[in-house]
Amino acid sequence: MENRMENNPWNDNPRRGWFRRNKWIFFVGPLAIALFIAIGGEVVMQLWNWLGPALFGWRQINFWQALGLLVLCRILFGGWGGRGHGRDRGKWRRGRDERWAQLTPEERERFRRGREERWAHMTPEEREKFGQSLRSRRCGPFGAPTSGSNEPA
Repeated sequence: MENRMENNPWNDNPRRGWFRRNKWIFFVGPLAIALFIAIGGEVVMQLWNWLGPALFGWRQINFWQALGLLVLCRILFGGWGGRGHGRDRGKWRRGRDERWAQLTPEERERFRRGREERWAHMTPEEREKFGQSLRSRRCGPFGAPTSGSNEPA
């Protein structure tokens, strides 16, 4: 009687051997992910509770609020991983520069005229006022401190 294990096609599959050698990853992996999330939430909570109330007068937060803040920041600023997704802005700039280099002088001039026409409805004073309003918002959603406030700059 021949050995059934010798004729088994699974024995030749290198992935099957990898799985047998690395079964522990499927048990340790979820625990490591949970630990990483817990540490991240704790770090955000400690930093917020240390800096927020002292610098800005904000209230302290608990662990779950810190975890929610961490997820919100990940969504807004970090994406969810994968390839690229906004991380390689240099690639976008290189593509833009390559397209610009391929334009003829006439096409470049047409592009410049189109961009200027978008602002043609504004007087120079309006353009300056608009530019100042953009520069005054440099502090993001918190706004620039006003000269009459007691807030630190």
